[in-house]
Order: sequence, then C-alpha cells, then structure tokens
Amino acid sequence: MAAVTLNGVHKSFGSTPVVHGVDIEIADGQFCVLVGPSGCGKSTLLRMIAGLEEISGGEIRIGDRVVNNVAPKERDIAMVFQNYALYPHMTVQDNMAFSLKLAGEPPEAIKKRVDEAASILGLTDYLARYPRQLSGGQRQRVAMGRAIVRKPQVFLFDEPLSNLDAKLRVQMRTEIKELHQRLKTTSIYVTHDQIEAMTMADKIVVMNAGVTEQIGSPLELYDNPGNLFVAGFIGSPAMNFLPGKVTAAGIAVGESIHLPTPANNTAETGRDVVVGVRPEHLSVSGDGVPVEIVVVEPTGADTQIYCKLAGIEISAVVRERHEFKPGAAVRLKPELTFLFDPASGRRLA
Repeated sequence: MAAVTLNGVHKSFGSTPVVHGVDIEIADGQFCVLVGPSGCGKSTLLRMIAGLEEISGGEIRIGDRVVNNVAPKERDIAMVFQNYALYPHMTVQDNMAFSLKLAGEPPEAIKKRVDEAASILGLTDYLARYPRQLSGGQRQRVAMGRAIVRKPQVFLFDEPLSNLDAKLRVQMRTEIKELHQRLKTTSIYVTHDQIEAMTMADKIVVMNAGVTEQIGSPLELYDNPGNLFVAGFIGSPAMNFLPGKVTAAGIAVGESIHLPTPANNTAETGRDVVVGVRPEHLSVSGDGVPVEIVVVEPTGADTQIYCKLAGIEISAVVRERHEFKPGAAVRLKPELTFLFDPASGRRLA
C-alpha cells in the first residue's frame, strides 16, 4: 500500500489543455473518489496515474517514487475498467491468474492467490466458467479479482459500475466498499455519479473543466460547499438556487417573499446573491413561504414535490404524508440556506 500525490499535474492533447494544475494528496489506505460531469478530466487524470497517458506537466508520486516516466507495469497498480476487459476465451480462473503467470509466479502460489480472491468475491463456484456464462455483476467481480490477486499498492477504478442496472449498482457499491475495508489498499475511483461518491468515499475530489473545485469528506462537501458548482453537484435531489437580495428583513426573493438569512452570513445589505436551499431542508409549515405545487412524485418513504416559488421552479422532499395536489398552494419553510456570489459562484460565509 502507498500514498498517492499529484502536484501541479497538467495534461494537454495537442494545443488543447484538459487538466489544469491539479493538486491532490491521497493517504495510504484511503478510498478517494474523483467525481464530476462528463468531460471534466477525471478519467484522464486516472489514466495518467496508471501511466496510460503521459502527463504534460507536474509530478505524480506513488509512495516515495516519482512515476512520471515509469512504465504502467512497473507502477505496482491494478486497474478495473468500465467494460470489464476480460479475455473471452479464458475461464474465470485463467483470467484472474493471467497477470501472475506473466510475472512468472509459481503455479502453487498462483492457485493460492486466485482461490483467496475468489473466496473474498464469492466466485469459488464460477472458476471454471467463461465470461459469456456470467452476469454483469459476476464479470465485474472477476475484473476486481484479477486486480486483487496482484496485491498492488494502489487500486484504480474507472467507472466500474456504469454498465450495471440500478439494483446491481447499489449491491456492487456495498461490495466494493466492504472489499476496501477488508484489504485497506489505497483506492482511486472515478465516477460521474455523486451518489456513488457520497456512499463510498473517504475523500471526494469534485472536478469541473479540468480543475478541482473542492476536496473533502462526503459530509464536508454536503454541509459546506465552497461554491455554486459543488453545491449543485453534491446532494440528490440537487440544491435549489434562487436569485435574491440581502435586506434587513431577510433574503428577498421576488417582490414579497423573504427567506431567512444564514447565521454565518457575511453579505452586506443590498447585495445581490444566489440563495441555495436543499430539497430536504424544506418542510411544510404554516409560517413558511407560499408556493404552488406543479408535480407530485411519491416514492414511499417520502414525497418529492416540484413547486413554483416567486415564479421559479424548486423541489422539496417531504418525509411526512400529505395530500399534495398539482395546482394547490402550500407553505414551505427553509430550515437551512446558503448564500453564493452570483458573479464568481463562491459561497458567502
């Protein structure tokens, strides 16, 4: 196991820069998730750590060694790909053992390590099968088993659950997290799904357009987003944003609606702001602000309602059972609000 450090890492394809001076420190044994929208540079960054892409500038360290010019096979990493990348003509056992055979490991050692990995991943009964005889989740386990047998210093995961259905993704999330808790190997995981990031990570790196917007634990990013992008990206359903103005009576939204001013507000009276409130921080209350219900989505445990507040569409997640009907009026009270600067997007606090 080893720490991974990125210092001022840049990447350009020809004259087009795609990663702009990224600095990340991942501690030994940590599970770090790189998350962001498509095209933000997260997979490119992972491929640079793996050695599959050359870096255009900066430094990548695995442990105490700078690996900028080290071949992928000598970096002591193992990568799990989105499309499994299994050899179709080999059995599960042969797929998992292949890298060890290439490394010249003795047969008895190979068998022992394959059997150990198969036991951890519940693949013991499938070792004689071929990839075509397996489900998507089983194939992904084989891909992880192939990585585990190498006992690398670092695991790299490139959107490994994207090809699975929703139920299986939830199951595999739990299995990967449990696997990490058992092996305690430093892991770097790329995804565009912030739910995966929130549920699996020790540390999240939120990326956007080739830069890191914010780095922190899942709850740090949820409770204290540094800017509009992070606030809107972390949390599901997404945070509501409304244009407003700071007044003595609160944050004015529209002509006659005032939302409460955050306790740590640093914005002066008269300043234009963007108010952020998470759907789960809105509750039905007689002293709330008036909204008109547009769409009602019951999910069982709670109800998501889409409403119009001062002509702006927002969403709220309500835990209690109510008879919501489209077109009806209801009052919602924000329990927690955030303020952001409209120009820079940074949080005002």
